[in-house]
Amino acid sequence: MTSSVPALSRIRIGSAPDSWGVWFPDDPQQVSWNRFLDEVAQAGYSWIELGPYGYLPTDPARLTDETQRRGLKVSAGTVFTALHHGAAVWESTWAHVSRIAALTRAMGAKHLVVIPSFWRDDKTGQVLENRTLTPAQWRELTTQTERLGREVRERYGLKTVVHPHADTHIDSEENVARFLDATDSDLVSLCLDTGHYAYCGGDSVKLIETYGERIGYLHLKQVDPRILAEVVAGGVPFGPAVARGVMCEPPTGVPALEPVLAAAQKLDVDLFAIVEQDMYPCPPDKPLPIAQRTRAFLRSCGA
Repeated sequence: MTSSVPALSRIRIGSAPDSWGVWFPDDPQQVSWNRFLDEVAQAGYSWIELGPYGYLPTDPARLTDETQRRGLKVSAGTVFTALHHGAAVWESTWAHVSRIAALTRAMGAKHLVVIPSFWRDDKTGQVLENRTLTPAQWRELTTQTERLGREVRERYGLKTVVHPHADTHIDSEENVARFLDATDSDLVSLCLDTGHYAYCGGDSVKLIETYGERIGYLHLKQVDPRILAEVVAGGVPFGPAVARGVMCEPPTGVPALEPVLAAAQKLDVDLFAIVEQDMYPCPPDKPLPIAQRTRAFLRSCGA
């Protein structure tokens, strides 16, 4: 008997430390890295991201050994940047990026996920800078991100995918479009996180259909609309919103992932779709059953 669900032949599914409640290289509330690797493999995933640099072993030989014996491969590394501050932050940014890019390349991955800096502290909610960039800051953000994309490609052979994120300056439909329209598609693509985009009011299917050639990577995530409404109404920062459960287990939230995956498949390019359910902090026994159910759900979608 053949399934009625079309196979998503161009989509490669994975997961990440984030789905195990991991936000920091080292934190007593987080599960150990070996437990994460054991459980992500047990849940049926074969692709992972590196997560925060220093959480997984940073020696490529050791990490290769640890991932290979569990049947795991690395799809991407992640870096945090504040490039709207311009050339003044380039050296410190590059010091951070180059370490992670080197490990990412050594693990055979091809993507570097770039997350812009937060305008308010994700733990305390303290406002760190203006929520809105000036035109000059927008120019710095776009030109420095292009510079980063060029350097990362030339030195490490990696593709830069920028991740729109709640409480950053690349968040809403308007700001994502502004960023894409002002950057070179040859140097900068997008990591579309379906949960963050919905959190900020965006429509993932519409974005894929409008800017298909710029979609270089996917994070699969859903938000709970009821909690999101409370968070938006109360001006709650991202960290406390996650602690309230704003990012929820598929398929209980929005956006529906089947249409997103179908739209991505229609692009007819190979794409990673990495499951990320923000759950910091969470009890150590919570992530594995969720990961197993989510993997089963994605199989039912043809992934």
